[in-house]
Amino acid sequence: MAVRAVRGAVQLERDEAGHMDEQVGALLTAVLERNGLTADDLISIWFTATPDLHSDFPAAAARKLGIVDVPLICAQELDIEGAMARVVRILAHIESDKPRADIAHVYLGAAAALRKDIAQ
Repeated sequence: MAVRAVRGAVQLERDEAGHMDEQVGALLTAVLERNGLTADDLISIWFTATPDLHSDFPAAAARKLGIVDVPLICAQELDIEGAMARVVRILAHIESDKPRADIAHVYLGAAAALRKDIAQ
């Protein structure tokens, strides 16, 4: 079994904890479903949030989905002028037999504009 990385992002409409839970939960669910994964396939997940998000930790949404025994960490994105606002990104390390080219990276909604080269 190989170690692979899956990228993803979602732009929030507003900085509210419930909304963050909903949107990050949708992102994580899409990553798992599109790649045929379960929580047991996860090694770790890095979450980043743009500096304008203060309402909650994105990792809290993963815990609410039942991802409770996977190492999670949150960090703040660089504050780059002109960058898309209210974005949560993930970098999930997984175990998978899929070739790297077959990994489905998930960019939901407006966040698809961030990585048109890999967004599916």
